[in-house]
Amino acid sequence: MLKLLRILWNSFKMAVQELKNNKLRSALSLLGISFGIFCIISILATVNSLEGKIHADLQSFGSNTIYLDKWQYGGGPDYPWWKYIKRPEPKYEEMISIKQKSSLAKNVCLFAQSSSNASFGDNVLSNATIYCTTEDFNKIQDIEVDNGRYFSEMDFERGTAVAIIGYEYATMLLGNAEKAVGKTIHASGKALYIVGVIKKQGKSILDGFDYDKCILLPYRFFASTYNIKYCNPVIMVQGEENISSVALADDLKGVMRQLHKLGPKVADDFAVNDINQLGEEISKVFGSVNLAGWFIAGLSLLVGGFGVANIMFVTVRERTSQIGLKKAIGAKKSTILSEFLLESAFLCIIGGALGLFFVWLITLIISSSMPFPVFIAPSILILAVSICVIIGLLAGIIPASIAAKMDPVVAIRSK
Repeated sequence: MLKLLRILWNSFKMAVQELKNNKLRSALSLLGISFGIFCIISILATVNSLEGKIHADLQSFGSNTIYLDKWQYGGGPDYPWWKYIKRPEPKYEEMISIKQKSSLAKNVCLFAQSSSNASFGDNVLSNATIYCTTEDFNKIQDIEVDNGRYFSEMDFERGTAVAIIGYEYATMLLGNAEKAVGKTIHASGKALYIVGVIKKQGKSILDGFDYDKCILLPYRFFASTYNIKYCNPVIMVQGEENISSVALADDLKGVMRQLHKLGPKVADDFAVNDINQLGEEISKVFGSVNLAGWFIAGLSLLVGGFGVANIMFVTVRERTSQIGLKKAIGAKKSTILSEFLLESAFLCIIGGALGLFFVWLITLIISSSMPFPVFIAPSILILAVSICVIIGLLAGIIPASIAAKMDPVVAIRSK
């Protein structure tokens, strides 16, 4: 163990000495390693952070949840909106029927949204977002009421004029979100008594629910004020535990076709949107981006590897007499081989450390201007070190082998 540590320490010192003695040559050779590590780690860190944020935002739509809508989620230049716009909107009665007929559904709710000016005293919010919810909504969506309470069964049954307000709306309208409960605001000419404030959620990069800027109303009260048909209604269905989203989607498709009385040859007039599949599609896109990053980094690492190999060839030639002396006093081939391989690896690690340092600086800069924090995960750090070690070993294997096979007498006589 002590011998291994001594070899590691000597190899590290020799690598640092090589950098000191040949600054320009070493710097140019390690530039490829630094740039390669910078490329791949910066891309992986950014993509992983973005993917994590998007998947977290997708989770806010509900885990194992299907969205029954007239619109097929997704887009593209060939999106047939003229086909979907003719479809009927999901209805409250259909939500009730799904609860009764679907054996795989755990929670079902109807969601709709509109906008209206909201006011409290002299403070006015223009086009404030109004959400409509039914009983199971908070079981599907991750909503945490920080102050006050969620809607009661009585609120839903009677359609009482109560509201739960988002943190930012509460701050903008009432000045202090913590004191919003018990206040009365006005929207669409109706007085709304605030019973709860949603805990601050943070910004989402998807065009999804913005619970910081919304006013939640129970369905029956919302329906008495707004025409649900023109409020983009959607039915959310969350599956039972251990039920796949694919099985749930098939079950709901059968229920909806029965409710719409569609014949075997008639196409669906509704869309079954699986949020899990959206996540899989996003992962494929990020996989392609990562692949491009690996290609760019691979070229840089290849150039850097040749540069390190060149350093090691020169180092072996400069230390030939030292190698001969070590072998003459009993140093084994494996010891000489290990020293040069480790020195090559340390050179690459130093180059990689410089690349990581610049990645860290970039993450500090861009995190402040992006809607999500960019961070270097521990797994990415381990990957960076592993790449450096592998490149170093590959670059140093031939020079190290030449050094290990030297004849000690010939090596000592060389100049």
